[in-house]
Amino acid sequence: MKNVIVLVTTSSKEEAYKIVRSLLDQRLIACANVLGPVESQFLWKGKIDKASEFLVFMKSSAKLFARLSQTVKEMHSYKVPETLALPIVKGSRPYLEWLNTSLTESGEQ
Repeated sequence: MKNVIVLVTTSSKEEAYKIVRSLLDQRLIACANVLGPVESQFLWKGKIDKASEFLVFMKSSAKLFARLSQTVKEMHSYKVPETLALPIVKGSRPYLEWLNTSLTESGEQ
């Protein structure tokens, strides 16, 4: 199974927790880390903008990304939420086994 770390930024800690809880309930992620606040700077509508945000690291599988991303989009307050998947190249065997078991116990399709 190809595992990924999915990055999402949110406008508040509460929004991050709400999204994480839904994804955990649906078994689209095995776990998440919420960091912040972090200071973000970005281009938006042709101008440089900045915001205080919360950064969420979520562990999942590549084949669940489409469903995970759609759920984030439906729940997120941003018009264009950041949802990026980075491949997990290596990891400890016990951790990756736990990660994959956590996802497959949901009847992963």
